[in-house]
This record gives sequence, C-alpha cells and structure tokens, in this order.
Amino acid sequence: MEITELDKPEYYINRELSLLEFNTRVLAQAKIESIPLLERLNYLCISSSNLDEFFEVRVASVLQMANIDPGAISADGLTPNEQLEKINNKSHELVDEQYQVLNNLLIPQLNDENICFIRRDEWTEIQRKWLQKFFNDELLPILTPVGLDSAHPFPRILNKSLNFIISLTGKDAFGRNSGRAILQVPRSLPRIIKLPEEETKSGANDFVFLSSVIHAFVNELFTGMTIKGCHQFRVTRNSDFFVDDDAIDDLLHAVEGELVMRNYGDEVRMEIDENCPEETVFFLKERFRLNTERVFQVKGPVNLSRVQEIYSLIERPDIKFPPFKIHEPAQLGRKKNIFDAIKKQDILLHHPYQSFRPVVEFIRQAAIDPNVLAIKQTLYRAGVDSPIVAALVKAAVAGKSVTVVIELRARFDEKENIGLAAKLQEAAVHVVYGVVGYKTHAKMCLVLRKEGKVLRNYVHLGTGNYHPKTARLYTDYGLFSCNKELGEDIRRIFVQLTSLGKVSKLHKLLQSPFTLHKGLLSKIDREIKNKQNGKSAKIIIKVNAVVEEELIKALYLASQADVEIKLIVRGVCSLRPGIKGISENIEVRSIIGRFLEHTRVYAFDNAGEWEVYAASADLMSRNMFRRVETCFPVDNKKLHARILNDLDCYLKDNAQAWILQSDGSYQQQKPGVNEEPYIAQNELLKSFQ
Repeated sequence: MEITELDKPEYYINRELSLLEFNTRVLAQAKIESIPLLERLNYLCISSSNLDEFFEVRVASVLQMANIDPGAISADGLTPNEQLEKINNKSHELVDEQYQVLNNLLIPQLNDENICFIRRDEWTEIQRKWLQKFFNDELLPILTPVGLDSAHPFPRILNKSLNFIISLTGKDAFGRNSGRAILQVPRSLPRIIKLPEEETKSGANDFVFLSSVIHAFVNELFTGMTIKGCHQFRVTRNSDFFVDDDAIDDLLHAVEGELVMRNYGDEVRMEIDENCPEETVFFLKERFRLNTERVFQVKGPVNLSRVQEIYSLIERPDIKFPPFKIHEPAQLGRKKNIFDAIKKQDILLHHPYQSFRPVVEFIRQAAIDPNVLAIKQTLYRAGVDSPIVAALVKAAVAGKSVTVVIELRARFDEKENIGLAAKLQEAAVHVVYGVVGYKTHAKMCLVLRKEGKVLRNYVHLGTGNYHPKTARLYTDYGLFSCNKELGEDIRRIFVQLTSLGKVSKLHKLLQSPFTLHKGLLSKIDREIKNKQNGKSAKIIIKVNAVVEEELIKALYLASQADVEIKLIVRGVCSLRPGIKGISENIEVRSIIGRFLEHTRVYAFDNAGEWEVYAASADLMSRNMFRRVETCFPVDNKKLHARILNDLDCYLKDNAQAWILQSDGSYQQQKPGVNEEPYIAQNELLKSFQ
C-alpha cells in the first residue's frame, strides 16, 4: 500500500479524545476495591488535576484554532468545532463520574474508616463554635469581598482560584445595594480543615471543607445585610502562553512577562455549585463569555484536586500503598567512588525501584573531586531546593567549569526555573537557555575528568527529569557510562546548545530535531525488509504518547508486512489498532498503576540482534521537530536484556493493563479462569527486593 493511502481519517484517533480516555482510565483506579482507600482518593484527585491541565492547554488550543481557522481538519477528519463538541460531551460525562465516585463511593467508605467530611448541617454545637472562632481569627482578617456596582466592577478572577458569588438584600453603611458581591479566597488558605480532636470532641480524622466554613459564616462579611445565596465557583483559563521567538532579544524577560499574564488568560471553563440559581449561572456565564457546554455544575467542592490535602494529614498506613525498600546497586554504595564504578562497566538504574541517590551522588562527587575539570548539565524540571542544583553551585564555587542549560519554558515550572537560573548565576555557573524556538527536553549530564594524562567523559543519560521527588513516583531509566563515543556525542550536543555552529555527526545517539525521526523511520523500515526476507522482525515501543503521523504510517506499513508490533503507551495514542488490512498486527496497551509510567524505550528485533534505545522523547511532532531530545543505545547485552525483560513484564500484565480497541475505547485486562493476577509494577518491585 502507498503511504499516501494511509491518510484516511478513520485510521486515526483524535488526540484530545484519547487524552480524555486516559483520564477515564485514571479515574477507574478510584473504583478498584483492591487498591488502598486513600490511594483511590488520590487517583480521583489526579484525574481532576489532569482535567484542569487538559482545559488549560489542549481545549484552549482547540478554541484558538476554531477562531483562527475553523475549517482546519485534524488527521482524524474533525474540524475544531467538531472536536469541541465531542470534548464537551466526554468531559461532562467524566466530571459527572468524578463526583459520583466521590459522593457515592469514596466518602461513604472513608466514613466507614472513621475519616469524615462533616457537612454544615451535621456540625455539633461545639464544632460550630470552634469553626466560628476559626473563621473570625484566621479567615475574616484576610477575606475581602467586592460589592458589584459602578465603583466596584467585576474583579479579575485568578485562574483555578476558589471564589464565591453572593446574592444580597439590604443596604450597606453608604446606602448601597448592588445585589451581588464576589469573594475571592486566597490560594494560601488550606481547602480542608482538620477539626482538633480535644477542642471539638471530634473524631481523630474529622474534616471540614473551607468552602463550608465560608458559606456558614459569610454573613460576618456583610454586616446589616441579608444573604440570599452564596455559591462557590472556579474559572479555568488558557495557560499555554506564547513567546514570539522571532521578536524577542531576551528569552528570560519574555517568559517573565508571559508568566504575569498566565493567571488572566482567556476563560475556557467554569465550575460552579449545582444548587446555584439559573439567573446567577447565566450572569457568570455572560461575564466570562462561556457557552453552556463549558459550564460544569458540580455536587461538591469545585476543585477536587485540593481534596488530596487530606492524604498527608492522615497517619493510616493500612489504607495507603505499603512502603518498599528502594534498591541501591552494590557498585554504587555510599562510600564508593562512583567514577571507578562507571569505568568498570555501564550502569543502568530503573527508578523508582532503584534509588535516584546515585544520580545526585554522581554530581556531588564531581563537585568535590579535584580531578574533575568541568560539569555540563541540562535541567528541565528540577524541583525546589534541588540537591543537584546545590551540588552544581558547590562545583562552581570550587572553581570548576559548570555549564547548565535550563529550559525556561517547561510548562508550569517556568517561574521555578527562572529562580534556579538566578541561583546558579549568582554562583558563577554559566547558564544558558538552550536554543530559541526549540525546548531543551534532553536529560543529560557530562563530567570531564582528568585521569593521569587522559581526559575522560563520564555521562548520565535519562528518560526522566533530574527531580528527586518525581523519581519516587515516575518510572524512568538512567544510564551511567564512560563510553568514549557516547561521551563525545554528548559533548557535541552541549556545544550545539551553548554556542553557534553546524550540526555535528553523532556516533551513537539519535537526536531531535536532526536524526531521531529519520532514524526511527529507518529502523522500522529495516524490520519490514527483514520480515520480507524471512528474518525475525518485531518492534516494541514504550512511550507516553503516540501522535506523529509519519511514524504512525510507518508502523501501519510494518503491520501490513506482518511485523509484530507491541506498543505500551501510557496516555495519548492516535494510532488505531485492529483495522483489517492496516493495523491487525499492532497491539496497544496502557499501564495504569501505583507509579506513573514514564520510561521511553524503542526496541527493534533486528533479525535477532536486538537493538534497544532509551529516550527522552515520545512519538510526537513536538519531540521529533521542536525539541532537543536524546535517544541513546543501551549496548551492554546484560543491561539491554534487563530492559527487554522489563518490557515483557508490561506485556504480560493482566490486571493493570488496558488494551486499546479499534473504536478508540480501552478494555481493562483481567486474569482468566484459574489465572493469577500479574501486575508488572509489583513484579518489578519484587525483582529488586
């Protein structure tokens, strides 16, 4: 089949609808009785925060396209307005299910565990008295309602902030009565208040929503007036800011300027109390220029993700995931020289099953080692008070040459990264912001060490960020090596990022935006030719997303050539498996478990001589063409056998795997009759214990 014949819309799944399917799979975890109760609540909250970002970025993007080019057609054949219609229908179904799970499943089961959300009409007299004092002492001094009249126009509402619209009768001290007021609640206030056991005679884990407290005592803010109604609402805004690469001369100042505006982007969604009167909903809907489809009336707090606050407030290990011992490779022990260990052999780490500490230790030892001359590092997301940043500062203070490439435009981490850049520059670290027009998404660190008369490059390459916190929650691979060609490749990429010059030919790495896309197409084509020549051929790819059309077409061609293709795709997948004559040999599965699957692996049978690559890139256009990415080979036979074994674990999962159907829906795997549940993440945990 000609590749142009693979353009039919029915061969592709809409990206936005696929992302909503992912959130549906996350929410489904909240309903699984075998998962500890507080973890199920976490899954509900995660599905809510995911949906926030979906509206902030993806829906905002489709809305912009509907205004700019309403006739544009996506790969699946939908116009922007057709996409919005389907998004609205699916989003409302998802939100309705979220609140059903909260109200009908989780809250009753939490009550059974003596973890209670106490409603206003259930407060005892002593609880009400304590909450009244809490309101007067902690809330009243900082809450500032705004009465709506000609002198007090409708205030600017912060993105995703908790607000109340209050209906009033009567006149204030100046004789005014506009009938309405807006109360904005500072983000610094906790959204859940734990009732003190001794002072209120409450249970050890009795909680009250902040919104309930404000609702109960809001009259204290309007002396002499009568409250007719008080209803919480929240507005989600476009948060995907734009920096014109051709019109800026200082990327840092441009990003800082856009951050100021992020909280006041165009409105894309409103959530509001389901009991709010129709006329009030209409008033807000008109004020925010939202149509009815983008208004969500909900039964409960308007920001479910903040319910996650109770997780850290409750000491109940029996209803949380059991702790596990993080594996420390013997050759990377705390008192051992990490460079000696790497010199002996390449070392592969699989987080979170294996500790992230050696990565921090690699940079820490480099900072204090007198033989180390230079450190070069990329930072995409590093986290507050990063030990890696502290080590880089220490190295610079010690007089070593330290270069850090910080990506200022890492979405929702821009402000933090600006602060990190300033901290590093104060220590005389050479900080650059990558290449204008391309995000630096590669995860790499290079240490140049003088050993006698030899200058040796030590490298760390990863699939995930240099972030100790996410390393405990995300699955990622990290490779230590002092391979000469690999080190030289990394050095050349850093030269690209920090200076000017032509693209250098690399020995081992595939790199975006130059060779990764072409390299993957070439390897897929090789599998096709091997199959046609009677040799073994198979492709296994594990990524977070599959969207890029040329690579999808290449996989379709491979399927038509009878190449067996296994895709393990956590989130978005635009490839449609199971189409007769097109994709019958492709299986797509998604693993949703305790840890967020984040490893990116590309494995090719290569006529029995398996090639295994790990990467920072997913199969998306942005990763292929608009980002600096690295895709690195794992050449050591023992290590790449480990990765192939890990992939096999995911392919054998019959409990936390979801199989993509040809209609775009997912079907959860279940053990067969007399078959034991096989959970990949649990098996990987066991393998390191």
